[in-house]
Amino acid sequence: MNILARFVVVFLFLGVVAGAASAQTITCSSEDGKRHYCNADTRWGIELVHQNSGSPCAEGYSWGYDQRGIWVDHGCRADFAVQSAPPTMNCSSEDGRRHHCAAEIRGGVELIRQRSGSPCVKDQTWGYDERGIWVDRGCRADFALVSSVYRDDENPPTVSCSSDDGGRHFCEADTRRGVRLARQISGSPCTQGQTWDYDERGIWVDRGCRAEFALRLRHRHDWDRDHDHDPNRDH
Repeated sequence: MNILARFVVVFLFLGVVAGAASAQTITCSSEDGKRHYCNADTRWGIELVHQNSGSPCAEGYSWGYDQRGIWVDHGCRADFAVQSAPPTMNCSSEDGRRHHCAAEIRGGVELIRQRSGSPCVKDQTWGYDERGIWVDRGCRADFALVSSVYRDDENPPTVSCSSDDGGRHFCEADTRRGVRLARQISGSPCTQGQTWDYDERGIWVDRGCRAEFALRLRHRHDWDRDHDHDPNRDH
């Protein structure tokens, strides 16, 4: 086998491994023609990968998903891929002008990593609409596409935290359920893991980052607890 062929084989193998690592497969069945739930973490989306039944599996009619898991109905039996992390994409304004990147944005978009020196500020240098994600004025960043069935509350509490002197500062906050950057205020970039992050003490900012941070209100187990006494839920 020549070097090029070996490279292709290795590349394809790594691609398969990466794909397998990003999702797990769950089989869910409506053997009796009635609705059944299968436990799954649906935060980042579900995809039907293989139908096993003669009865059709049509999303919204005979299968779907919500905070409780995957549901099937009307005889649908299928294998579903459970995404273990939100799908992400890069969008860049290399020339300083506005650019659109096509994306499925039904559940919303979150900036997860700024790559440019130019600030990425929501609704100023980046945002999203029915066409997808847009970036402007040199913003380059990675964005997470959030599942439409697992959104934070419409008005999550926010905390402002600032590194006005360029040093590291902590801001007290309830970070147990997670934090996301809601709006960058500074010209200095706010990049998670580099100039901002959080731990059990609260949110920290560094190197001139000034931003507003949204505190997540619910874990998946909170949804589970809310539905524990649902008489229509299958066990």
